[in-house]
Amino acid sequence: MLAIYKTIEENLREFTSFDGLLEQEDTISGAWVNLVAPTEEEILQTSERLHIDLDFVRAALDDEERARIEVEDANILIIVDMPQVEMENDSFVYTTLPLGIVLTEEALVTVMLKESPLVNDFIDGRVKTFYTYKRTRFILQLLYRNAARFLSYLKQIDKASTRVEGELHKSMKNKELIQMLKLEKSLVFFSTSLKGNELVLEKLLRMDYIKKYPDDTDLLEDVIVENKQAIEMCTIYRDILSGTMDAFASVISNNLNIVMKFMAAVTIILAVPALVAALWGMNVPVPFESNPMGFWIVIGIAALATLLATIYMARRKMF
Repeated sequence: MLAIYKTIEENLREFTSFDGLLEQEDTISGAWVNLVAPTEEEILQTSERLHIDLDFVRAALDDEERARIEVEDANILIIVDMPQVEMENDSFVYTTLPLGIVLTEEALVTVMLKESPLVNDFIDGRVKTFYTYKRTRFILQLLYRNAARFLSYLKQIDKASTRVEGELHKSMKNKELIQMLKLEKSLVFFSTSLKGNELVLEKLLRMDYIKKYPDDTDLLEDVIVENKQAIEMCTIYRDILSGTMDAFASVISNNLNIVMKFMAAVTIILAVPALVAALWGMNVPVPFESNPMGFWIVIGIAALATLLATIYMARRKMF
């Protein structure tokens, strides 16, 4: 999908995509071109009209693309990771996807594999003081909202881990353990992406293009602070979740040991009467074979031996 947005008289105006639109000079100048899972035709059209290298447009369409900054001629490519949340088997899965931002002399281009709430906030007007012609400020606003969204999702992960931990106390089933593993995996993704984004932000801070605008430099420093806070929160939550997983693994292992010890004790106790019955069941002369009360005497011996074995096991805390 290709859509073009432009701020006109402090309002965001959308131009629907159709043939020849990118050729209109007054439309594209100072506009925002948003590409979401674009077709090859849309990629070629954007590349030719805005004089962007095809690799710049296609870079963010690789879900394994790393965060980085590239400069070629008058174009600047910025790739950062943005958080995504999806529903999977009655639970939420948190992942990251690359967001490509291409800054040209005429317009700003964003490229994504899927629609994102991050970009939709700008389209739906939920971001104040947003103007498409203030391209540097727009980039920094995107990055700031991206860091804030990481923080929001991290809080959701923390709440989810607390809820699953409470369920684990009651059930100790594999379902809850798998959910904990998914949350820990999400935190690993977030941690890696946030550290990559941090390198991009620090490189932006050193670029002369950003230093031309003091207000934008202050905003970039706020973005860096927000991103560092997200990294710290991610590290704390990951350590807590890892420690919780280790603790529950130890609890489950200990519970298994208790059950096995109990089963071993019960097996030994049940073996005592079986041993007595086996001795008196041999096809040879045995005591009490001619005694009319022999059966009950053997039963008594088996019961007494079983009782003594039970007392012994109890004193050794085998139950």
